[in-house]
Amino acid sequence: MEITIAARNAAGTALTDLLNTGSIQIRTGASPGVDSAATGTLLATLPLSASAFGTWSAGSATANAITQDASADATGTAGYFRALNSGSGAVIDGTVTATGGGGDLELNSVSIVAAATVDITSWVINHPA
Repeated sequence: MEITIAARNAAGTALTDLLNTGSIQIRTGASPGVDSAATGTLLATLPLSASAFGTWSAGSATANAITQDASADATGTAGYFRALNSGSGAVIDGTVTATGGGGDLELNSVSIVAAATVDITSWVINHPA
């Protein structure tokens, strides 16, 4: 199966629109699957803006600026993220790495310390062809 770029962009826009005014949770451990209850320790929560992502182009989109969590909830190693809609419903789970590590979402550091700042340095979503 092959999907046109226009269709990928339309589907991607529908997906990322669900995240407007939502949030991102950073958690320890591995994702239990986005349709399952979140597991692991909640390390940080970062709010998404009213326009969470930029315009889709060529089947991908980059997150707009995400406000940092100025005071992490707990100490631990980030294992996965869960992106929530504005009603706190799960939309996306993905991997987390430090900047340049190639995870679905990249942080300033995966070693999070309670009360420290947590920054997302990169989040790009690609819709497969």
